Amino acid sequence: MAMTMTQKILAAHAGLDSVAPGQLISAKLDVVLGNDITTPVAINEFEKAGFDSVYDRTRINIVLDHFVPNKDIKSAQQSKQCRMFAKKYDIEHFFDVGRMGIEHALLPEQGIVTAGDCIIGADSHTCTYGALGAFSTGVGSTDMAAGMATGTAWFKVPAAIRVVLHGSLRRPVSGKDVILHLIGRIGVDGALYKSLEFTGPGVASLSMDDRLCICNMAIEAGAKNGIFPVDETTLAYLSGRSQRPWTAYAADEDAQYEQEIEIDLSALEPTVAFPHLPENTHTIGGAAARHIAVDQVVIGSCTNGRLEDMQAAYEILKGRHIADGVRGIIIPGTMAVYKACLQKGWAEAFIDAGCIVSTPTCGPCLGGYMGILAAGERCVSTTNRNFVGRMGHVDSEVYLASPAVAAASALAGEIADPRAYCTTGKE
Repeated sequence: MAMTMTQKILAAHAGLDSVAPGQLISAKLDVVLGNDITTPVAINEFEKAGFDSVYDRTRINIVLDHFVPNKDIKSAQQSKQCRMFAKKYDIEHFFDVGRMGIEHALLPEQGIVTAGDCIIGADSHTCTYGALGAFSTGVGSTDMAAGMATGTAWFKVPAAIRVVLHGSLRRPVSGKDVILHLIGRIGVDGALYKSLEFTGPGVASLSMDDRLCICNMAIEAGAKNGIFPVDETTLAYLSGRSQRPWTAYAADEDAQYEQEIEIDLSALEPTVAFPHLPENTHTIGGAAARHIAVDQVVIGSCTNGRLEDMQAAYEILKGRHIADGVRGIIIPGTMAVYKACLQKGWAEAFIDAGCIVSTPTCGPCLGGYMGILAAGERCVSTTNRNFVGRMGHVDSEVYLASPAVAAASALAGEIADPRAYCTTGKE
């Protein structure tokens, strides 16, 4: 039976020759992930169920990233519970202050996730790792608890949508613009419980950071997962980084897809998602023409906190200063990215431009801390969601965009076209 890439990975982990869309399976897990918000709930369920051991201390990952360094007593208690659990079960991949990063930037960087893996995480953006050719998806904390104990999880095999990419991006257009364009076309439920499988000659032109960003936001189209083929870019990224051997799966030529969508990367423009849904997209020409004033800009998150994202911001902000009245917040996704920003002089340039540079944290993305919005305030953010009240007051507004658009908007004091500020970069 012909299968998609996702279906092949699931079949292999279920010990089956083949699987079909809608089929219920029990699959072995390569990685289980939780953070400082979801892991305490999973620990409570783990203990309530009477479990007294984990299936593999080397395959469980706990990353304290949402409210760390702790913002209040409740977050401190949650982190303490995670620390005690990690110590009790000798969890190898436990990331705390000084080692931590935003989980979906950290795990690929550290080589903890790899091609061919079956991964669950108690965070909806776990679908990020499909960029490496893995099946990865978000689950609830109860599923995380069961996964930690048994190393297995139940899945309904998803049907698939094939996204065929042609051409190549014209920088500063980036992976963020690709996924915003796609969500704008199909809507936030356009891929509900489907696998978004990206293929076509345009894939080769996308960097790994582009792919990680695209898969990160697959959930914003309702997808169960997003996934890219394993190609030379993937292998170059995994080589010398992956902590385990990988397996490259490929879709059968006659695999069945419910829908096929074609995107010409070379035709894409910088794109902005207006409040209050990621599907409310506008290309930069129309967005900038509205002269929408902004109070804050956030560059970071599990979507856009990687090195290429920092570089895109640097190339626009260097030697310039953000507009009066704009708060510029830049959050490198991991300690390695933070260190690179320091070594390259980017952090100094950000500070000279009037921005702050934070230790890695999810912080403002989910309205946690480090940039909460008051009533009536607007933020251009490189994060992944702009729901009502997502970053603070229910009467605030979040506009989703790439690091280039966010940096340009910080300079202009309103949503702006980054191409007006670009002096260098890839073409």
